[in-house]
Amino acid sequence: MAGGERIQQLAEAVRYHRELYYNQSTPEISDAEFDALWDELELLDPENEILHQVGPEPLPGTVKVEHMFPMRSLDKGTSDEDIIHFITQSTSGGKRYLAQPKLDGSALSLEYVAGNLHRAATRGSGERGEDVTLNAKLVANIPTRLKIPVDCHVRGEVVMPVKVFEEKYSGISPNPRNLCSGALRQKHGDGKAEASDLVFWAYDVQFVKDPPSAENDSELLDFLKNSIGIEPAPWQVFDSKPLHEEMIEFTNEWRMKRSSYEFEIDGIVFKLDDLAQRERLGSTAHHPRWALAWKFPPEEATSVLLEVNWQTGRTGAVTPVARIAPQMVGGVTVEHTTLHNVGEVERLDLKLGDRVLIVRRGDVIPKIESGLGPAKQADLEGRLHADGTLFEEKLPIACSIEIPPHCPACQGQLEVDGAFIRCNDLMCDARTSRSILYWCRALEMDGIGEKLVEQLLEQQLISSIPDLFRLQQAQLENMERMGEKSALNVLGELDKVKTLTLGKFLHALGLPGIGPELATSVAQHCEDFPSLLQWVEDAFATPQGENFGPLTDEKEKPYVDNQAIRSLCQVEGIGSKVALQVRDGLSKRKEMLLDLATLITILKEPKAASGGPLDGMSFCLTGTLQNPRKEVQLAIKAAGGKVVGSVSSQLSVLLAGEKAGSKLAKAESLGVEIWSEQQLEEAIGQSTLSSKEPLSKEPEQSTKAEKNVVKQPSLLDFK
Repeated sequence: MAGGERIQQLAEAVRYHRELYYNQSTPEISDAEFDALWDELELLDPENEILHQVGPEPLPGTVKVEHMFPMRSLDKGTSDEDIIHFITQSTSGGKRYLAQPKLDGSALSLEYVAGNLHRAATRGSGERGEDVTLNAKLVANIPTRLKIPVDCHVRGEVVMPVKVFEEKYSGISPNPRNLCSGALRQKHGDGKAEASDLVFWAYDVQFVKDPPSAENDSELLDFLKNSIGIEPAPWQVFDSKPLHEEMIEFTNEWRMKRSSYEFEIDGIVFKLDDLAQRERLGSTAHHPRWALAWKFPPEEATSVLLEVNWQTGRTGAVTPVARIAPQMVGGVTVEHTTLHNVGEVERLDLKLGDRVLIVRRGDVIPKIESGLGPAKQADLEGRLHADGTLFEEKLPIACSIEIPPHCPACQGQLEVDGAFIRCNDLMCDARTSRSILYWCRALEMDGIGEKLVEQLLEQQLISSIPDLFRLQQAQLENMERMGEKSALNVLGELDKVKTLTLGKFLHALGLPGIGPELATSVAQHCEDFPSLLQWVEDAFATPQGENFGPLTDEKEKPYVDNQAIRSLCQVEGIGSKVALQVRDGLSKRKEMLLDLATLITILKEPKAASGGPLDGMSFCLTGTLQNPRKEVQLAIKAAGGKVVGSVSSQLSVLLAGEKAGSKLAKAESLGVEIWSEQQLEEAIGQSTLSSKEPLSKEPEQSTKAEKNVVKQPSLLDFK
């Protein structure tokens, strides 16, 4: 597979599985599998925007909270060698470390003002979370008032005691972790678990002003416990015998007592204890350099493959789901697991009735690691379902896993796309349902969720997105559990989105690989809806057609793509593959788009900032930059400049960092001006490039509270 295609595939997979984990609490793969996807993407495209996001945005319809202190992720390890590397390389030979168990629950931030609980929020994207204050107040050990009147942010993990889970909830959820997220985010007591059954353990405290005098993180944890009145997760300091021996010994101790511990844990968090040294080390765009999330080795068990079912997703991808004989793995009874795609099915070379090795890496859904040959009826005996009832099925007849030629939802012909099979029928019931739901969520329409969408489809009141805007009050009122007030609320939400910008419109369509930022970039490129449709038409031009544009470049090398595709590829983050996806995605939906445009108003997309010192200039970034690439891009745009993804003779400046490669050589050959980050800073006329503040942030935008923030290195997340 070409590098660009694989990068896009990986980015889509990371985005998809992150959404399932954080917002839906229904992960399909293990943490280790997710980490493998992340690591491969980082290897192929270290500057990919998805890598610089901690988690997905909170779900539409929820109350968003901007985190004053971003909740970053952590670097991960699984072996003794990772611990040694962390001590000797990552932290440059630190002398004092602190460790805490990595609790497996839901991350939570508590904001206190003058000692009173002001707000509680989930992690969300790391920059923005969901306001869950009302439910957080029900957690018994979260104080609404601290012992002292301080302004601070306390970060930690909400968990459910294993004993409580086993007594009250084991029959409705595979593990306590899923219940934690749902209990915090429920709106009307409609969650599967009660928030009062949760416990909060703190890992970190940040002070808005007047922090206590402390040299080490362990001192702050002690202050948090004894002076503030919030219980931190248990901690231990290492500063004596060879540090790696002491810390590895600590992981072995916890590995032994993990199964009997009162809460679920999936590893150990190691941190430098010295706060000044943390400050010197700093952070990458994704994680602090002074912390390591070390995870327990995987747990294994065997089961029997009984059946494989196929499901169609929103993008048309058809994925296999394996049903296995009930098997306890890491304290969780497992009966279903994803097989990911056709490529994985072929790799495993399984047959129904095979014994399979199941590996669970501290996560919700394990992975089928390999086949172990044909099973016997005895392999099925004595097994229990999660509810405790006896499993009584017979061994299936041995046969190969059949790859479906037709979509399981609409029976349309499936097409092979590398390791995937896809349904390309936009009218497919499965795709239609998910596309409509995506539209509603992307536009933050409250009250229009999965159940209502399914109801509307079943009753044939809608068959596509445009039909939403044809709904009448009487139709809605006649639906089950839908009175006058509910009907008016739905119509009100629809009215709110009848006027939207081209960027929001594109994002809400849910085109593969096009998130909100790329949607905005495409919209700014095309400007308005008629121009967008014209671009689609021009993007199909062939070399024989009049709209193809120049046939060769400056060196007389033939162009593969037409002028429309090439022009879109000038936008940062868009390559030929994505441009073709945008073209094909819009073309296939043309009839629906034209229909939708008669029902709503699509406004011209506002242009990027202009009038600044970089107005009219285009920039391409390459190499390893001193500052997060995202922040540099925002700084350029805020100063009126434009960021593009490739080098051409029309490019104004190539911004080159360390290890700049082919783009630098091409820029030099074309005579394009080359700048360092320092030169950019001088051109912008500000010193933000060497500071830790976001480049795009203007002084007048800072709140009074932010101006008083005392920066303190901290551990802000533990996933």
